[in-house]
Amino acid sequence: MRTMVMLAPGALGVKGVYRLTRQCRGRYNEHMPRSRGRGPLYQQIADDLRRQVIDGSLPSGTRLPTETEIASRYETTRATVRQGIGVLVNEGLVVADRPRGHFVRSWTPMAYRPLDEELGKKSDPESQPGDQFTREQAREGRAARQLIEVAIVEPPAEVATRLNLGPSDAAVVRRRVRYIDDQPFNTNDSYFPRSLVEGSEISGPGDIARGANTVLAELGYAQVRTAHEIIIRMPRPDEVARLELGLGTPVAMHICTGYTAKGVPVRVVLNCLPGDRHVIKFEGRDDREGDE
Repeated sequence: MRTMVMLAPGALGVKGVYRLTRQCRGRYNEHMPRSRGRGPLYQQIADDLRRQVIDGSLPSGTRLPTETEIASRYETTRATVRQGIGVLVNEGLVVADRPRGHFVRSWTPMAYRPLDEELGKKSDPESQPGDQFTREQAREGRAARQLIEVAIVEPPAEVATRLNLGPSDAAVVRRRVRYIDDQPFNTNDSYFPRSLVEGSEISGPGDIARGANTVLAELGYAQVRTAHEIIIRMPRPDEVARLELGLGTPVAMHICTGYTAKGVPVRVVLNCLPGDRHVIKFEGRDDREGDE
């Protein structure tokens, strides 16, 4: 049973009211996370741990202190600590490995070079992006492989628009999931107008040893120019599933559209690059002479 006490104005005076207010507030705050003025305590814990990860105090692969140890340090509950660690899990900085605990995520990014993906390295014009991918990772001591799926589909709007396809026009898609050390790293989906490539190696299963660009040239649609776009966004459900993405992981979409000499679009490649697994590199040569 609760009793309400009514006090007449002036009975306690200003100082008395102030003391009573502090006492009530103190009892209420006994059940709240302690804060230092930088937002909720769970966010402070996340901020402090994130800073240690970034400055190297908690190196890659290191196990975090236990929830009990962190709770003691911040004079709070394990539930609050768990909430703070959850922020870093969602950011991709920390991974859970039950029952061992939480660990700083090991990050060995893949160097993704859009210009090399375009037509193959100039020193090896017959090379396919998939071949480049496996060879480059092998040079870095990492095992790489890819899974290829070929299908005739109604292309997504972003592809149909770039290929100038109508509502009833189909496309041939060659879908790749690329793996490094058995972890899916990115996807590489190439779309071609079905009317151009039907019956060729492009529409058949398996890899194309000679390269899709060589086949396009033999069909009379040599790809001689490309347009590149990079879009940063959150992943779609199918991308999350294909790449086994954690919560809060953004992706970079590298869209490459290939054209013939007459400006006819013949190929659109959608590359989905998880932000926690890639460094995008552009490398070029400055041919200007004498400029300072």
